[in-house]
Amino acid sequence: MCGIAGWSGRAPLAAERLWGMKASLAHRGPDGMGDWISGNTALGHTRLAIIDPDHGQQPLVRGDVALVGNGEIYNDPDLRKLLTTPPPTGSDFEPLAITFQGPETFDQQRGMYTAAVTQDGNLWLARDPFGIKPLYVSQTDEGLAFASEPRALLAGGFAEADVNLNAAHQALCVNYTVGETTLWSGITRLPPGARWHFRDGEVIHQRQIPAWPEPEPTPKSEDEALKRFDAIMADSVAVHMRSDVPYGLFLSGGVDSSLIATLSARLAGEPITTFTCGFAAEGAKDERDKARRVAEALNLNLHEVEFTEDDFWTLLPQAMWALDDLLLDPACLPTFKLAQAAKRDMTVVLTGEGGDELFAGYGRYRRALRPWWLGGRMAQPQGAFKTCGFVLRQPTAQAQQAWRQVADMAPSFRDRLQQAQARDVATWLPSDLLLKLDRMLMAHSLEGRTPFLDPHVAAFAQSLPPEMKIEGRRGKWLLRQWLAKHCPEAEPFAKKQGFTVPLYPWLAAKKEILSERLSQNPFIAEVAKPDAVKVLIDNMGRPQAQAVYNLLGYAVWRRIHETGLMPAGSALDLLDR
Repeated sequence: MCGIAGWSGRAPLAAERLWGMKASLAHRGPDGMGDWISGNTALGHTRLAIIDPDHGQQPLVRGDVALVGNGEIYNDPDLRKLLTTPPPTGSDFEPLAITFQGPETFDQQRGMYTAAVTQDGNLWLARDPFGIKPLYVSQTDEGLAFASEPRALLAGGFAEADVNLNAAHQALCVNYTVGETTLWSGITRLPPGARWHFRDGEVIHQRQIPAWPEPEPTPKSEDEALKRFDAIMADSVAVHMRSDVPYGLFLSGGVDSSLIATLSARLAGEPITTFTCGFAAEGAKDERDKARRVAEALNLNLHEVEFTEDDFWTLLPQAMWALDDLLLDPACLPTFKLAQAAKRDMTVVLTGEGGDELFAGYGRYRRALRPWWLGGRMAQPQGAFKTCGFVLRQPTAQAQQAWRQVADMAPSFRDRLQQAQARDVATWLPSDLLLKLDRMLMAHSLEGRTPFLDPHVAAFAQSLPPEMKIEGRRGKWLLRQWLAKHCPEAEPFAKKQGFTVPLYPWLAAKKEILSERLSQNPFIAEVAKPDAVKVLIDNMGRPQAQAVYNLLGYAVWRRIHETGLMPAGSALDLLDR
């Protein structure tokens, strides 16, 4: 896990601009920096040392190929067996650098990654099919710059800190921006699965591989499916556990994390360190009791983190600093604190992202299977401001339309359930869940790994008929059946609780000050009507708490990223500056 940056243009890049990009990514790679400049192409790298800590520095220069990569290549041991001579380092990106023969070489990599490869003045950029690792680009009159985070493109002078207000409305409505859109006018995301070819900063060719591979044959019975799932998922967890530095798990107590914990405990053969988080608020959903039971059954070393009201106000600015690509998912905040605590014991952590999307864990998937006369429909974000009247200056419908445009590009599959899953994999997964995981963990130089988001697991999940994913009112049916056999302490048939931040009591406690400061905030005035903002907050109930949080987070985000203020103190203090 690292930070990468670079350039392809019609003229050489000044070394100080590349240095500025690398310096802005130091939190992603505190264990070293490297660069490579040749002609009109430049590569920069900041390293978080995980595989071969002593020798895996980048850029990797092998013959006429130079490479920088971010992430992990899990089939590196298999790819090494195809090499005719031993590579000089243990870096998992070595086979890619040594055998590179064009963009098709990226397709042989099993892992989470972004990579930049140069050869004979050409530049290729690639991103893993699910979009687990981020990459951003900025096209200028001089050429093209790329980086793991937008802040590096701003630091290098390739884009101005100008906010796209249409994108801001989209983020306020649905909590994130979709597709290639960011809030920065001159910066876009490289799409998941991208293989882009540039020369002198000009696009030569663009290709995108799908997140969903070709499905395996459909299991003939549930018993066969359970056996195949056990083998495929155990293999994925095993390769995700590969690390030369301490690793552990995030354990919520839910189905996905409990399943990964069960397999990890089986494979490790020794106690594994795990972290769980709960909320110090009356009536908040809290699965720490379940996490304790799972940890005791599996002999895990469990550490508990409690997220408080004070944490909410003090960590919000720090999280918004990390989210230079704006995300208004409040789950970012406890994830930030969890990563902060886990970093003291580990550098790599396994998490359960992707289980709901691949194995149909959300209620909206059950709705997609119903016929239209029983209310069946494809879900789309309703928007945080659906019940808030005309607060925003743009209607929610515009944000929904932007979301649908990206969702409708998802590939069509054999049934409505797979289509609904594919829409989430194209939108919600990379733009919310995986962005949250990357930024909240990398703010603490902690690598997050996602065993569910593996091509072999995805191919198996796609082979399952709907009845093996959904049974009655329960999704992830096959996973629940597996967990009931291998770790019944996880209570796999219990109702899903989710990881819901108790926004309402914490925001309501500061209602008066929020009403005054947000209604008068100049950044909010650009996207919302001040009088309507005041009415919204003064009359806030639980259904309106997410909308108020979005306004608060957006105002803090703008203050930090446009003024350069350090994220210290309370979020309320930043509203008053």
